[in-house]
Amino acid sequence: MQKQLQLLQDLQELDTEKKIVENDRQAGLNEKQVLKSEIDRLQQMVDSLAGEISVLEAEKAELNSAMALELENVERSEGRLPQIKTQKEYVAVLKEVDTANKLAKELQAKIDAKDEILTSLSTDKAEKDAELASITEEADSRCAEIDASLVAVNKQLAEMDRQREALLEDLPKGLRKRYGLLMSRRGGVAIVEARGGACLGCHMHLPPQTFNSLFVVNEIQTCPHCNRLLFVTKTDE
Repeated sequence: MQKQLQLLQDLQELDTEKKIVENDRQAGLNEKQVLKSEIDRLQQMVDSLAGEISVLEAEKAELNSAMALELENVERSEGRLPQIKTQKEYVAVLKEVDTANKLAKELQAKIDAKDEILTSLSTDKAEKDAELASITEEADSRCAEIDASLVAVNKQLAEMDRQREALLEDLPKGLRKRYGLLMSRRGGVAIVEARGGACLGCHMHLPPQTFNSLFVVNEIQTCPHCNRLLFVTKTDE
């Protein structure tokens, strides 16, 4: 019985260490995810700015085409003026020239407005591009460090799993099941020390008979309050 109790203590110690290593592993994975999320966030901003710029450039191209057309109209109309023979026709052509010039001026104002917005967006995109490049470089470096540490951590966990299986094989099936249930129901702590007449798992006082029986180890005792398995160190006698 003493051997089984010692196996349970060794198993609990191993599971506690394993949990710490698993938490460290998860922390590394979480950090990688945070870095990836930040890169994705900046990439979305860059892509959004690029999309806005693309739309504006297309709109500006259409305006430039429209203005070029109006300028052609002005040039063509002005070219007709020397051949005009009647005052009425001359006035009509001048009106066409004036209308085309006004349209060209309005179009140029719209183009200038597009240019102003494009300049602002291009500046914003350049800043975000630089920020993205910097963060990506830092993230790649940090992720490489994390990946290297995870290789060692995974090897450590594999070895712990091997040791755990070896310990479990030496325990009776019923005790293995009992240990597993307590681990899941008691926050990963299935066996605890009893000291000074109290369970160190729930810090409740034990019945004197229960506490005293722990030194004999005729059977594995449990805390009547939290149901965890109990052990004592002989120095507590």
